[in-house]
Amino acid sequence: MGNLEGRVALVTGAARGQGRSHAARLADEGADVIIVDICEKLGTTAYRGSTREELDETARLVEKAGRRAHIAVADVRDLGALQTAVREGVAELGRLDIVVANAGIFSSAPLHELTEEQWNEMIDINLSGVWKTLRAAVPTLIEQGEGGSIILISSTGGLQGFPNFAHYVAAKHGVTGLARTAANELGAHKIRCNSIHPTSVLTDMIDHEAMYKLFRPDLDTPTREDFREACQSGMNLLPTPWLEPNDISDAVVWLASDAARFVTGVALPIDAGALEKV
Repeated sequence: MGNLEGRVALVTGAARGQGRSHAARLADEGADVIIVDICEKLGTTAYRGSTREELDETARLVEKAGRRAHIAVADVRDLGALQTAVREGVAELGRLDIVVANAGIFSSAPLHELTEEQWNEMIDINLSGVWKTLRAAVPTLIEQGEGGSIILISSTGGLQGFPNFAHYVAAKHGVTGLARTAANELGAHKIRCNSIHPTSVLTDMIDHEAMYKLFRPDLDTPTREDFREACQSGMNLLPTPWLEPNDISDAVVWLASDAARFVTGVALPIDAGALEKV
C-alpha cells in the first residue's frame, strides 16, 4: 500500500515532462489522478506542443499503477475549463486531496526585446494559470473539510534573477508569493501549500535547439552535448548538468504525503546546489 492510498490528485501540464512524472509517481503511491493539459503548441514557445496522445499515455501510466485517471483537455488560462475539470474529476474519482500546479511554458529574450505577446502569454500561463488552478480546486478542499496538500512548481528563477528570462522570473517569483499567501490563508482549513524550485530539468521545455543556442551563442549549430557541457560547468554545485523529472516528483510525493503533514509555506529547492553557486 502506498503513502497516498485512497487520495485523489489534480496535476496540470500532465501530458509529458514533469507533469507526467508527477502523475505517474502519485499513482504509484496509491492516488487516483485528474490529469489536465492544453495539448497544443503555444504561440511564443520554441519547442513542440504537447498532444492528446501524450496525455492519453500519462493516463495509461496511471492505470498501469492500478489507479484511475480522469482526463481533461483544458487551458490553465481558462478558469471555467479548470472548474469543469475539477468538478467532473471529483464526480468520477470521489474527492480531491492533492493539487499540483505544474503547467508552465518557457521562452527567452532580453527584457527590452521581449514582445507583449511573450510577456502576456508567460504571465497568463505561469502565474495567472497557477492562481486559476487554485481558484478552481481550493473550494472543494475547503468544502470537504479534511485538509489537503497544494504543491506549486516554481523554479530557482522564483528565488533569484536570471538574464534573458525577465518574464519567466517575474512569473515564478509570483508563484513563490502565491504559495506563501495560500499557506497563510488555508492553514486554518488544514490545507498546506508549498512551492518547489527546481534547477534545469531535462524535458522538452529545455531540450531543443533554441535553448542550445542560448547557452552556446558562440556556436553556429550547437548540439545537445554542447548544451550539456555548458550546463555542467555553469549551473549547479553538484556535478550534474540537469535533473530528471523523477527527481522533482520525489519531492512532490513527499509534500503530498503525511510525512510532510506539518510542512507548509516552504520554498523547497531541488536544485543540485544551484542557488548556492557563486
